[in-house]
Amino acid sequence: MPGFEWFGEEERKEVQDVLNTGVLFRYGFDAARKDHWKAKTFEDRLARRMGAAHALLCSSGTAALSIALSACGVGAGDEVIVPPFTFIATIEAVLNAGAVPVFADIDETLCLDPASVKAVVTSRTKAVLPVHMCGAMARIDEIKEICTRNGLILIEDACQAVGGTYRGKALGTFGHMGCFSFDAVKTITCGEGGAVVTDDKDRYLTADAVADHGHDHIGKDRGLENHPFLGFNYRISELNAAVGVAQLEKLDRILDVQRNNKGAIKSALKNLGRVSFRSLPDEQGDSATFLSFFLPDEARTRTAAAKLAEAGVDGCFYWYDNLWHYFRRWDHLKNLRAAARLPVSLVENLPDYRNLDLEKSDHIMNRMISMQIKLAWTKEEVERRIEKMTGAMRNI
Repeated sequence: MPGFEWFGEEERKEVQDVLNTGVLFRYGFDAARKDHWKAKTFEDRLARRMGAAHALLCSSGTAALSIALSACGVGAGDEVIVPPFTFIATIEAVLNAGAVPVFADIDETLCLDPASVKAVVTSRTKAVLPVHMCGAMARIDEIKEICTRNGLILIEDACQAVGGTYRGKALGTFGHMGCFSFDAVKTITCGEGGAVVTDDKDRYLTADAVADHGHDHIGKDRGLENHPFLGFNYRISELNAAVGVAQLEKLDRILDVQRNNKGAIKSALKNLGRVSFRSLPDEQGDSATFLSFFLPDEARTRTAAAKLAEAGVDGCFYWYDNLWHYFRRWDHLKNLRAAARLPVSLVENLPDYRNLDLEKSDHIMNRMISMQIKLAWTKEEVERRIEKMTGAMRNI
């Protein structure tokens, strides 16, 4: 991770195909594009790769989340259960739908704790939105059972977990819809891009229209297409999709390298008695984009993070202090700061985020460090990294 480490002639060829036609728009211009349909090609291959009936490309992972919420009928006043450890886009998408983000705690999977999900379900709960964070899975079977029992929509945020699986089934395919991101630093990248996948044809057709101003995409003349409902502009360009076509073909090799590099480092850290590791419901399904580990308490974790930085071990994140990925530093959400006034009806339904009790999540996050796993590391670089990490952390 990320896929841009492996840019090469494959990406250049796909992009040049688009530039040679002059057609950057994903729809229409059939004659001029000379049968190059990069977005459609990516969608077909992604659906096959994920084992899903349908895939729809869009402009970002954030757009994918908004599309999925809309296609699943999540709207004004509906409660959506979310984790406090995610990228803020997950929460923004729920608010953008006019719905209410309701936080449940995480467990040591770093994803939603099913017991905490149960505890916050109310009569207004419409959906659960688990995030397969840092490349690996939530306890998705248990969360799905809760949704089934309570008649709730299950939408998976797999934006950080493309290629990850649980018991052989692709993450993002357990719920009614799954969402992926292909932004600049994801496992495979389009520069900017995202996708939704689903087995539900009706939800796919709704998503397809939502992403393009409500176009029903029936017929050959775009100007004569019908508009069954209002939509948005969440389209991807052919240039972005072209990069993704090449990157998707590299996904299995990317996963192999990540898993080998992570495995070597994790094995070495097991010898440090005070270090424990993230819980993985299915270790074989981990996409291995990050190695996440715990120390016994916050003080030793902060010391470890500082010593790793001093030793030159880059790419280590102490998420507890992060401005974008953990609820603790989301002052803009806690104080409901927006560029324009939020609808009164929405504000009246929102919880008091400033006084939200997430003690269990805090206790997990303040003891955890995540290290990004790179594709470009040589065997020698991995060995040097292990030496630096074990040296820095041996006496903590």
